[in-house]
Amino acid sequence: MSQKTRLGNFFEDFSIGQKIAHATPRTITEGDVALYTALTGTRFACASADTFAHRMGFPRSPVDDVLAFNVVFGKTVPDISLNAIANLGYAAGRFGQPVYPGDTLSAESTVIGLKENRDGKTGVVYVRSRGVNQRAEMVLDYCRWVMVRKKDTALPAPEAIVPELPAAVDASELIVPAGIHVDQYDCALSGSTDLWDDYQVGERIDHVDGMTIEESEHMMATRLYQNTARVHFNQHAEKDGRFGRRIVYGGFVISLARSLSFNGLANAFKLVAINGGRHVSPAFAGLTVYAWSEVLEKLVLPGRNDLGALRLRTVATKDQSCTDFPYKLADGNYDPSVLLDFDYTVLMPRSV
Repeated sequence: MSQKTRLGNFFEDFSIGQKIAHATPRTITEGDVALYTALTGTRFACASADTFAHRMGFPRSPVDDVLAFNVVFGKTVPDISLNAIANLGYAAGRFGQPVYPGDTLSAESTVIGLKENRDGKTGVVYVRSRGVNQRAEMVLDYCRWVMVRKKDTALPAPEAIVPELPAAVDASELIVPAGIHVDQYDCALSGSTDLWDDYQVGERIDHVDGMTIEESEHMMATRLYQNTARVHFNQHAEKDGRFGRRIVYGGFVISLARSLSFNGLANAFKLVAINGGRHVSPAFAGLTVYAWSEVLEKLVLPGRNDLGALRLRTVATKDQSCTDFPYKLADGNYDPSVLLDFDYTVLMPRSV
């Protein structure tokens, strides 16, 4: 057999400090933005209308931050998680320069941790991935950890190194795009009069609406990001796999949760941090995603009295409305309906 095809990296192929430049660069187009809107229903005003974005100091509507995240993530899949069993979590994520149609994104990753599992068949790989635009400006920098299969189970385990990662990105490290202002912010056009001052720590918001995942749509979304993980596409193989069917890419669930959060958080116009996150259970086509959010912190931004930041936990559920805010049970385990537990920070105008 020719050796030209790539089978992806297995656990033993990774080493601490290893740097991986990911193929291929991706130029984001207006078509990508339109397709993302069609697949997720996102409707935050700043990313929807050039006129609204201009009034905030953006040169045009920026690409939805979760679309940018998924494109950068997709670049890393062939090298990091093609042989993964599960993507386990996120931390220490920061969004940098806004992404606009016409920008070209590329990514590289550095291995920052390794730990073989007790079964000797798998291990956890920790990486820091960085996405940049065509000017080498950082658009996203984040850590994630993923469970990866070993190819040769007889190989000895490497020294276990688990990186220390912060519980949340500090307010002083959040990046507010240069030139952004909200003195002409229009709450009628944004869809809500609720601003930073109107939210309280501990407040819980049911986003009410649900969105059913279609088989064709989740695969189309995953291909949009050029994510090549086999478990999302190959029913011929997955019919004999652990679940007997294709798994929905977790980033698509994040996209749906963010889109649903518009109802209650319409003025959360930009993501600035990914503090943590966990894909609690797998998602499959046919289920309906609901979401609710909790305000974890209200952050004051240095030198800004017109903008504030909210640290949020958004929980996505499957076939379960969020009227009662399903999360964890009395024993500390997640409610069976929970798909996603996502901790992130957003910018929001303040009342001035």
